[in-house]
Amino acid sequence: MTTIDDTGTEKDPFDAIVDAPFDSALSERYLVYALSTITARSLPDLRDGLKPVHRRLLWTMRQLKLDPASAFKKSARVVGEVIGKYHPHGDVAAYDAMVRLAQDFALRYPLVEGQGNFGNIDGDNAAAYRYTEARLTKTAMRLMDGLDEGTVDFVPTYNGEEEEPALFPGLFPNLLANGSSGIAVGMATNIPSHNVAEIIDAALELIDNPHVEHERLMELFHGPDLPTGGLIVDSAAAISAAYATGRGSFRIRGRFHAAEAKEEADRQAGIERLGGGQWQLVISEIPYQVPKGKLIEQIAQAIGDRKLPILEDVRDESDEAIRIVLVPKSRNVDPELLKESLYKLTDLETRFGLNLNVLDATRTPMVMGLKELLGHWVASQIDILQRRARHRLDKIAARLELVEGYIIAFLNLDRVIEIIRTEDEPKPVMMAEFGITDRQAEAILNMRLRSLRKLEEMELRQEKDKLLAEQDELHKLLDSPARQRTRLKRDLASLRKEYGEDTPLGRRRTTIAEAAPTVEFSMDAMIEKAPVTVILSQKGWIRGASGHEPLDREYKYKEGDGPAFALHAQTTDKLLIAADNGRFFTLGCDKLPGARGFGEPIRTMLDIDAEAQIIAVVVHRPKTQLLLAATSGKGFAALTDEILAETRKGRQVVNLKDKVRLRVVREIAEAHDHVAVVGDNRKLVVFNLEELPMMARGQGVALQRYRDGGLADAITFRLEDGLSWQMGGKGDRTRTETEIWQWKVARGAAGRMPPQGFPRDNRF
Repeated sequence: MTTIDDTGTEKDPFDAIVDAPFDSALSERYLVYALSTITARSLPDLRDGLKPVHRRLLWTMRQLKLDPASAFKKSARVVGEVIGKYHPHGDVAAYDAMVRLAQDFALRYPLVEGQGNFGNIDGDNAAAYRYTEARLTKTAMRLMDGLDEGTVDFVPTYNGEEEEPALFPGLFPNLLANGSSGIAVGMATNIPSHNVAEIIDAALELIDNPHVEHERLMELFHGPDLPTGGLIVDSAAAISAAYATGRGSFRIRGRFHAAEAKEEADRQAGIERLGGGQWQLVISEIPYQVPKGKLIEQIAQAIGDRKLPILEDVRDESDEAIRIVLVPKSRNVDPELLKESLYKLTDLETRFGLNLNVLDATRTPMVMGLKELLGHWVASQIDILQRRARHRLDKIAARLELVEGYIIAFLNLDRVIEIIRTEDEPKPVMMAEFGITDRQAEAILNMRLRSLRKLEEMELRQEKDKLLAEQDELHKLLDSPARQRTRLKRDLASLRKEYGEDTPLGRRRTTIAEAAPTVEFSMDAMIEKAPVTVILSQKGWIRGASGHEPLDREYKYKEGDGPAFALHAQTTDKLLIAADNGRFFTLGCDKLPGARGFGEPIRTMLDIDAEAQIIAVVVHRPKTQLLLAATSGKGFAALTDEILAETRKGRQVVNLKDKVRLRVVREIAEAHDHVAVVGDNRKLVVFNLEELPMMARGQGVALQRYRDGGLADAITFRLEDGLSWQMGGKGDRTRTETEIWQWKVARGAAGRMPPQGFPRDNRF
């Protein structure tokens, strides 16, 4: 395909292809995109704390005269104006930004007052913009205060048809007061909201003493003050360190508070007494940015998954105020244990990452500490103060020029009237005769006759004196940095009264107090203890029968299956399951399926290799030792606490080579002092238990030496008691050989034939 150029000749489109390295062309274009995202979309300006979309929304609403005293207008009108004139992006993005500005649970000091469904703390979305209405709040007006006073630059909009402010000049410290969050290219920002009174106190301290220490600022500026309240439970030192660098994190917890409790201690702890010793917990505030519906769903899920067996039920009794009621399983449940478990298992405790990454006055992204941030903000307010003063001086000069002209006209009123009546071109005549400027002459000529009666010399001279006095004050202000600081302090003190601690909007909502030491508990502590009989079949089907059933009882199995292991345990116990590949798995007895059917395949609960065989099931007892021995004749002792596995994949404890398999897993009693090992060759070795090393993982050491075959069985015993084994035939007869010292040798020997009557299967 060819195109025609301006001269009328055909032009090959391939002539426009630029021969450049792909990596450099890509990096140049991506850099442009990245800079646009950083400076014009994702990061807030530290001076007014706004991103372009929020600034354009508020500016549009101001243009539509949606001030707090006016009537509401449809949100669709605002969104249409914004995307049509100032922000050429999607209507959904613009409306979502506007909705957030109106949500009192998202913004500490809302900038938009909404009418209609603007979403809720449950996580429900706002209604469509055709149904909702909005107008500005007093806070938004404070933020835009001074826009008409020459305080900021105006820049052309994207199509050059309109102008918009580059930033807002108001004294309201919006960046810290309302916070901000955003993800740009290669950087992000995450700033929580804070209390305006505390921000102003810290700013006043910085104005008085530019070299103030960070620690002194933190005495005034305590930390986040979130829209949804709650508690921040980190130490003052940790919070201070985060604000010193601009990076850190805070733990935010919901608040337990029972307004209807009779005792103050119960009220603060969120405990409502119901009589008969029964009680319930009440959550009155939830962490910032956690939807209430999601939190309740998490708690209900934890109850359903038996992760919170000490909790019976959760109810949402919220109206305008949050009230989530938690019903414990019994009145004996420890309330603190229940709280700590909720913090651990749900979003009742979350972490907020602080990242004070903002655009400075030169539009450069930078992570700042609190002192640096406040310093830049104070400097920007001083600059705005100076610009406002210069703008006012220009207005005064223009007005003085007119007032002086009016005074001249009043003093020569008859002559002025005569010139106007007799001259065809009165302006040059008046300028020449009275020595006035073109602007003064034009103003005199444009006066209405009715104004003449008001043009009294005294009033004009009083106005002139007032203007001259104001002009002098403004010159002094501009010439004196000290006066500028004093003026700024006075203005900040005035603003502080509107957002003081005694006002409904200014009262601190979030409590900052280091949490008490965590109540140490395991999930096992919350499992209701009950006896259970564990049954594992030959093909790996496992179940748990309630109570301690006789172990020799006949249970039903699937066709072709049969019994393998049966043992007594408690629902609070953990089972150590050993496979012949040397891998150990852990399974909680509370997670066993019931014994009404055949149970469930254990391989659906644990990732046991299909080729591996289960050789032992042991109830975990703390600080108990196990004897582990492989067919190679190697083995060691292991502590049960060290071989507990935390995941489905288990833990490799015994390292095996080639076709070697794990053969023996037996508990070592405290009184035992010797080890007996028998091989496939029927030779028996007995050695001192002290020769067996304690290991967490490995192959172990040689227990017995073989020419043919391998290890058949191993056991520990007390030498004084002798060695016992099961005799063949009917009944449960056992035989004990007390003279077993005759077989005692050093570990690793070949051994000799066992005593007469030792079982033919070479098993103890």
